[in-house]
This record gives sequence, structure tokens and C-alpha cells, in this order.
Amino acid sequence: MAENTNKTLNQNAKTNDTKVINKPVVEIRAKRPYISIPIEVTSKEWGKANALVEEIFAWLGEKGVQPSGAPFYRYLVIGDTEKNFKLEVGVPITSPIFGDDHVITGSIPAGKYATLVHIGRPDRISSSFNILEEWAKENGIEWDNQMEGEDEVWGGRFEYYLTDPAVEPDLEKWSTEIWFKIKE
Repeated sequence: MAENTNKTLNQNAKTNDTKVINKPVVEIRAKRPYISIPIEVTSKEWGKANALVEEIFAWLGEKGVQPSGAPFYRYLVIGDTEKNFKLEVGVPITSPIFGDDHVITGSIPAGKYATLVHIGRPDRISSSFNILEEWAKENGIEWDNQMEGEDEVWGGRFEYYLTDPAVEPDLEKWSTEIWFKIKE
């Protein structure tokens, strides 16, 4: 596997109204603590997952804990309009803390990740996923996934929402960093 390899993308490539501001690269990430709220929803119910972002920041505020990075969605199982996505809506923190019955603690797994920054509406991010998947296939990269029953469970699949909607309301200008953990 060649790191920082790219056979199909050019810097600032654009596809289907989605601007990709960098080509996929492999980065080594350290283990990092986070807090999150787990949820299972179909794509038809996505508003329920989105509502948890405010809830997680409110919980942090009540505890007097500062986030140490952008909010994220961690996908454990990918769903669709009929099958539930299993995910966590979370935010990184500096050091581990205790959760409660609703908010859980966890760690972003250490390891190699393929990363890509998606610019544009979050509801068009699938085109960036496709770019990352095609790049991985062309470069012989396998994701850190395993089958559990009929579900493919991801060892690390994240979307980091880098844009604060209060600062930039134009969805076309939002930046989302995608991380897919690579099997080692």
C-alpha cells in the first residue's frame, strides 16, 4: 500500500456539485477520547441524529467540559432508507470523563486512516464517499471492518463537521472531514 497515493483525483477536484479540496491521503491518528450519544435511524429519520449535536454540546456545558475538536458522526453500521444506520454523534475531549445513561464515553481508535475533505452540502457527501472508495480500490486499501451477523461493522468511519452553522449558514460552503480506518 502506498501512502499519499492518488491515481484518480486532482487537487481541488469537483464532482456532482461537491468540491473535494484535497486528494485522499493516509494519516496516522492517535487514540483520542470522546463523548457521544448513540442512535439508530434510517436516512428518513436523519433529523433525529442531527438534533443530538446540540444535545451533546449542552451536556458538555453542564459538565464544564470543553470540546477538543469538531463534532462528528461515527458510523458503526451503514444503513439506508429502510435499514437503520448505527452511529454515535459525538465530540472529542481532552481527557476521559464519565458519561451517564444517555451520553457514553469512548475513544477514537488509533491507527491509519484515509482522509478526505468534502466541501458542500452534507446531504451530498455520498459523492465524496464514492471518491474515497474508488481511490481505496485502485490503491489496494482495505477498510477496518468486520462482519457481525448480517452487519458490516466499521472499526472507524467518521465525519467531522468543521464548519459552525452559526458562523457559515451557506451549506454549499460547509467543510466535512471524512476518516475511514484502514485495516492493518
